[in-house]
Amino acid sequence: MEKIRLMIIDDHSVVVDGVRSILSKEKDLVLVASASSADEALKILNSDRIDLVIADITLKGHISGIDLTKAIRDRFPATKVLVMSMHDDLMYGERAIKAGAGGYVMKEVASMRLVEAIRTIMAGELYVSEKLQKRLMSKLLKGGGDPGAIAMDILSDREFEVFQLIGNGFSTKEIAEKLNVSANTVESHRNRIKAKLNLESSAELSRHAIQWVISQKQNNP
Repeated sequence: MEKIRLMIIDDHSVVVDGVRSILSKEKDLVLVASASSADEALKILNSDRIDLVIADITLKGHISGIDLTKAIRDRFPATKVLVMSMHDDLMYGERAIKAGAGGYVMKEVASMRLVEAIRTIMAGELYVSEKLQKRLMSKLLKGGGDPGAIAMDILSDREFEVFQLIGNGFSTKEIAEKLNVSANTVESHRNRIKAKLNLESSAELSRHAIQWVISQKQNNP
């Protein structure tokens, strides 16, 4: 029986070790590689056959897990992607699916759902939570979605990530540390977000981001 070859992309060794432990119990699944950045992952994909990539959203460097998913879709179409993140799936799940991921699972439930997610995606089906599935179906049936979600679509994936972190109360320095980029890079993202959303000041950006995060949590308890 040919085994399914997996790679995980995450810069936290405890997460990598946890995934390795989960997969070690499955006879047909083997973790053949791990990477902490998108650049490192792409080098591995260029030299080795990987059937499915498990990718975090927040990675070292300037390429997010969402952007990496797009790159894998375009350059390695035979390789499937499962996004596994600490972020709520209603925040990033839809973007991950649009980018080409075959599924999205939150880290807090990965110990129970990871293997099921991998098998579902390898069978050619989409793996998302029930609440995300309902949102996707609702948008499909209504031909759009709520105006707030549509407004966020004009932000790039990295800008959206910064916006969400602002809304959760993180400072520029803290965001820079989380995304492994410089504070100047975060400031550049903040300025582009303000321009795209027609916001005049940093205070207005913070209020807008906080209100958006709160509304998402209220609308999707």
